[in-house]
Amino acid sequence: MIFLSILGETTIFELLLILVSKATEVSMGTIRYILVNKGYKKEGAILAFFEIILWVFVASKVITNISAAPIKGVIYSLGYSLGVYLGSKIENKLAFGKILIQVNTKDDNEEIMAKTLRENGLGVTILDAKGKDSKRVIVMTYVNRKGKEKVYDLIKSIDSEAMITENDVKSLSGGYVPSWKRIGK
Repeated sequence: MIFLSILGETTIFELLLILVSKATEVSMGTIRYILVNKGYKKEGAILAFFEIILWVFVASKVITNISAAPIKGVIYSLGYSLGVYLGSKIENKLAFGKILIQVNTKDDNEEIMAKTLRENGLGVTILDAKGKDSKRVIVMTYVNRKGKEKVYDLIKSIDSEAMITENDVKSLSGGYVPSWKRIGK
């Protein structure tokens, strides 16, 4: 009986619809935001259209007669939280954009590291460096975020103690940059 009084003038189906719709809408918003920031403006704009259509219908469903079923507001908020989580998970799987991987390794690994990465279709730049106790090299390469694990595995197979850092790259021009599609596969 208490459960039914919490529902007010709504059904479990309506609450599930609100939850799923809001989670979907916010997931789309999270992905749209990342797409636009990574330079995929057209794709972001298309996604924004569908995101806002969902928002209009879901928000109006919640706001309509909310005083008779305040649980709708709670479910709407839960859908929002779920959408942020799912959107970030989806974006990590899609892995839009490019990264710069920098490897700090022993100088005697320079040739094998460069050769291995180049044999796998990557452009490589090497800089001399000096660590606390020894000569080092910095090996730099640009890759798609999607498939970066393969590059990490190659690096670790040569030097399991290498320090690897990565940075997002918004734009890139000049130099040797192989086909982005080829790197990610």
